[in-house]
Amino acid sequence: MARKKIIAGNWKMNMTPSEAVKLVAELEPLVKNDDVDVVYCVPAIDIVPVVEAVKGSNVQVGAENMYFEESGAYTGEISAAMLVDAGVKYVIIGHSERRDYFKEDDALLNKKVKKAISAGLTPILCCGESLEQREMGVTMDWIRFQIKSDLVDVTADQVKDIVIAYEPIWAIGTGKTATTEQAEEVCKGIRECIAQMYDQATADAVRIQYGGSVNAGNAAELFAQPNIDGGLVGGASLKADFGKIVCY
Repeated sequence: MARKKIIAGNWKMNMTPSEAVKLVAELEPLVKNDDVDVVYCVPAIDIVPVVEAVKGSNVQVGAENMYFEESGAYTGEISAAMLVDAGVKYVIIGHSERRDYFKEDDALLNKKVKKAISAGLTPILCCGESLEQREMGVTMDWIRFQIKSDLVDVTADQVKDIVIAYEPIWAIGTGKTATTEQAEEVCKGIRECIAQMYDQATADAVRIQYGGSVNAGNAAELFAQPNIDGGLVGGASLKADFGKIVCY
């Protein structure tokens, strides 16, 4: 069975609640496409109004982050149970900005992945290399390390349902995009890594996105690749052009 494409917008730290509701209304007629799963991953403060705003549409809501503890004295954090209760279906874990700016390491991210799965959320697990790592020729070594570390004690059945997002750090928000060949090569390598860790059936089931300056002009070519199952879209998800990406 062919994997269903998944196209997710990562709003990052943009959109007040009122702006978010307005954007959802603007995008609603533009993102109607039953052939793909459409997700808006929104700031925590926008989750409740956006969940309400997308009701009756083909869009599901994701969070940009969560903590691995159930509850307690973790000021400023949000739990998986809170997200589920608010109507969230997906959660981004391990985005390079979380890894870099907030020093989240793979041991922490592994805890987050397992907590998300146990709560019934679908992780969108991010991986990717820096420009320096690419120039050193260690791209796949680095990405395999991330994936193997982040999926410790995660079963094959659980992995089949997660989404992996390959985001070369040098292409995030820079306007630079990996060539179609570069993106496909790494996504194919990720699938081979999953096959090595588990089995080919598990690898064939996992959906792998490309992220990194995806736009209306390059989406169709990227998504046509055999190992690219959609995109994690940053800036372009905040404007009407997102509809063109979803309906590529």
